[in-house]
Amino acid sequence: MKTTKILALPIMALLFLSSCVSVRVLSDYDKEVDFNGYNTYAFYKTGIDKAQISDLDKKRILKAIDAELTAKGMVKSDNPDVLVSIFTREQEQVDVYNNYWGGGWGWHPYYWGGFGPGWGWNNPAVSTRTQGSLYIDLIDAKNKELVWQGKGIGTLDNTSNIEKKEQRIREFVYEILQQYPPGSASK
Repeated sequence: MKTTKILALPIMALLFLSSCVSVRVLSDYDKEVDFNGYNTYAFYKTGIDKAQISDLDKKRILKAIDAELTAKGMVKSDNPDVLVSIFTREQEQVDVYNNYWGGGWGWHPYYWGGFGPGWGWNNPAVSTRTQGSLYIDLIDAKNKELVWQGKGIGTLDNTSNIEKKEQRIREFVYEILQQYPPGSASK
């Protein structure tokens, strides 16, 4: 019984942490647009300035976007085909886990009925996490219309470890831009 209790906590922690690793991605686009014509890009300063995150995190996101678009063969330009903008949203999530093992009604060698107080284990756990969304918008530079939008939703790591933070940002950007151009993502 004691071994079961000891093993339960690490297993639950592992399940919780593994559920927080992934980034859910959604994308939407104008199906009338020929994305093959977009070969150059620039960052849309007006839109990026409105993002409500730290300037350091903006810089990290833009660096990750730059790397991903370059890997796709796009080139940064002063006369771009598309403008890249970002915005973010965050929401605090509260998770309550009621870990109750044992107890209840049944037969006991000395009496029939409930096993009584103290039998079993009831250890509720409460944790908070920040659920974040990163939106990456691609805007046609000529007509200033949104042509593609990618959204990544996942748990943000509230960590003071800069390397882990940068890795999580790169993961968000990578997963979102796997959807661009439309039809390129593995299904």
